[in-house]
Parts: sequence; C-alpha cells; structure tokens
Amino acid sequence: MAYEVEAPKYVRLAQTIQRRIEDGTYAPGTRVPSENQLVQSFGMSRPTVVRALELLKRDGWLESRQGYGTIVRGRPAGAEQKDRRGSEALARDESRASGRLVDVGHVSVPARVASVLGLPKRAKVLMRRFLVEEDGEPVELVSSYFPAGLVEGTELESAAPLSGGTRAHLEARKKVRFDHVTERVSARLPERDEAELLELPDGVPVLSVLVVACDASGQALQVSDVLLPADRQELEDTYRLN
Repeated sequence: MAYEVEAPKYVRLAQTIQRRIEDGTYAPGTRVPSENQLVQSFGMSRPTVVRALELLKRDGWLESRQGYGTIVRGRPAGAEQKDRRGSEALARDESRASGRLVDVGHVSVPARVASVLGLPKRAKVLMRRFLVEEDGEPVELVSSYFPAGLVEGTELESAAPLSGGTRAHLEARKKVRFDHVTERVSARLPERDEAELLELPDGVPVLSVLVVACDASGQALQVSDVLLPADRQELEDTYRLN
C-alpha cells in the first residue's frame, strides 16, 4: 500500500501564492498582501505565513524592499528548468532515452489517478512504465496512464519503445491538443515493485510528482506518476506549465 504525505502548510500556502502570481492575481511589481492579511485570509498562523513568504523569496518569486514591503518579482527565469519533469514525461523518446521500458498493459486505475482522469474506481487504463537510468543507476520511475478509449489503435499499446514522445503521437494520431500541465508533489512509501526497480532499501520513501496533462477544456489526457528516490533528490514545490 502507498501512503501519501500531505505537504506542510507553509508549502501549500507558498504554492497558492505562486499560482496567483502565475495567473496575474499578484502582478509583477505590486505588493503581496501583508502578513496580517494573509493570516486572516488563509486562517494560518503568522509563523506559517512567514515561512511561505521566505520560501518564495528564496526561489525568486518575491523580494523584500525596505520601506515598501514584499514585492512580486514574477516567474523566476529558472522556473522553466524545474518544470522539466512534466515536459519530459510528455516528450520522452523511449527509443533513445537513457533507460528502459519495463511494462506496458491495461491495469486498474490507481485511486490517485482515477480522480484526475475522471474515471470510476477499478476502471481499466493503459499504463506505460519507463525506468530512467544514469550511468546504469535507476534515478526515476515514470508510470504514465491513459484513458483506454484515447489510446485505442495507437502505438502506445505496443510493448515496443515509443519514438517521438506520447504528446506528439497522440496529437498526430488522435487529433487532440495538449494545452497545459500541472504537477502535484507528495511523499510516500513505494510499492514493492517500485522499490525493486529503483533499488531502494526498505523504508526509503519516494517523492511522487503527479504530472497531469490536459487539453484546453481541462480534460486530462495523460497522467504520469514520476517517482524520485527521496534519498537521492530533493523537490519541495509544484509548478505549472503554461
């Protein structure tokens, strides 16, 4: 059984403020609400608010200006690099990527994936699982899930490595259009098969980046669960691709 750990309150608040910066609610050059206003608006303690603001300042979303308060800087130049896991999940050329395709088949949809795909429990979906390796060491396990009707008649159902990436293949074959990606980060203990593939000792958790790729209407076309060994990598926030 997988156990998901909810992100700390200050991280969730930082994510909310970050999304408001990205959607223009807090425009670059303007002041964010004061600590007192954030405490009242979100019902969180002052230490939680302070930690959230410090996290955003550290990552380049906000800055303090003496005598003026906390100012929105906008999307940091390096944020696009942090988004790479979502874009890589959609564009990975399995025939050329460093690693191997370990599983392809129709499975019962995991609960954490069913909700975002809008499917009932135990519905069948197609899963493609790819193990990313560097210098022979497993560093990432990517399990991608697709609605069964969407992939019918495509090469995604084949056990052969896919060329060109899932996004390009589906857009060409099914005439769908990927519009945006969101990423949700949590920590959990891996399933036994996941731990074996990632060569993890007992009790070592993984960071799960749940990549949800949608069309313009918000319908999820692909959900990828990217697992990162928590003892080898660090990730503490979620990001959105526009």
